[in-house]
Amino acid sequence: MRAARPKIPGLPEGFRLHDLRHYLASLLIGSGLDVKVVQHRLRHGSAETTLETYGHLWPDSDESARAAVGAVGVPG
Repeated sequence: MRAARPKIPGLPEGFRLHDLRHYLASLLIGSGLDVKVVQHRLRHGSAETTLETYGHLWPDSDESARAAVGAVGVPG
């Protein structure tokens, strides 16, 4: 990686191969995949590890629940 880094235009100097792993995780989560799929793709031993590392990237479940209830509408 160190030898290849200078040959790639625009690649930040501090770029690490591990940064690609984080990019993949954020891409999968942003595409709506659930924690078990992301866990499997990253080869984490548990979903807990995945959630501890990337949990902040999943949409807020409370907001999703409010939106679902709001979409139904309340007769009034």
